[in-house]
Amino acid sequence: MTDLRQAHDAAREIASAALGRDPGPMTTAESSSHHVYVGSDVVVKIIDAAGHSRLNREIALAPHLPAGLTAPLLDSGLRRLGTRDVRYACYTRVPGAAPGMGMSGMDGVTARSLAKEAVQRLDRLHSWIPAGHIDQMLREPLEHGGFTSRAALFAEMADLAALDRHGTIPRRLIDGLTAIAEHAPHQAEAVVPVHADCHWDNWLVHGLRVTALLDFEWARFGEPADDWFFLARFSGPHTQTVLDVISRTTLTPLETLRAQCEVREATYLASDLCIALKHPDTSSGMAAERLHALEELIVERYWWRHTR
Repeated sequence: MTDLRQAHDAAREIASAALGRDPGPMTTAESSSHHVYVGSDVVVKIIDAAGHSRLNREIALAPHLPAGLTAPLLDSGLRRLGTRDVRYACYTRVPGAAPGMGMSGMDGVTARSLAKEAVQRLDRLHSWIPAGHIDQMLREPLEHGGFTSRAALFAEMADLAALDRHGTIPRRLIDGLTAIAEHAPHQAEAVVPVHADCHWDNWLVHGLRVTALLDFEWARFGEPADDWFFLARFSGPHTQTVLDVISRTTLTPLETLRAQCEVREATYLASDLCIALKHPDTSSGMAAERLHALEELIVERYWWRHTR
């Protein structure tokens, strides 16, 4: 999709039809994969229909998720935009704003309060029992880059070694990944619905209250730790606070929680580095960022550094 003016006009038409009135001014919101337009009480997401199909998953899930968990879906469908077909989803705008990656500028008391609410909302998702076609959809294979088994993690690392022809990844980091893989569980279980991308850019907060969890495009069956990892890892200086909240709320021993998060981060980093090495011309920035995170994970022992 190249004509952004057309996309903006289409968003206004979609919002008008869903609301039955003029939506008022609509501004562009930052997104790495969609065109997102925000009005005073409506949000419209647009993506090329030929692109990834994850928005289809979010649209299908929205009417069935536990009440109050996410923004209500007003309308969705396909439409022609210039020479392309686009898929759209139109939502009620929920009050609040995203705390953002790292919860920048937030004090510890507020971070703890919001973490408690987020974990409670995730517990509602993890306790939800989907039925019929929704259950089947969440069980469909999805290339999510997350932890599935010890064997799969070793296979990812073998791919990484084969792709790293120029020695981009220092040996000590490879050895560290190997050590994590050796202690990983044999198999991850697909036991509960998980969001699988619930970093703090995907939450809305109004005052001291969590108002919504957004972007269910990666939702699937997995383990609760698949969500706890995202919540803790992207809490910036509040990571230890969030880990403590998760541990206390879910009665998960801190040592167990740290190990679960560590193996998930190792898996995501190995997967992302494989992608970056396959596409060096377009992924150099991602490669540098993931190498830095890998250094934190292995050398600084990110998940264990406050236990020494």
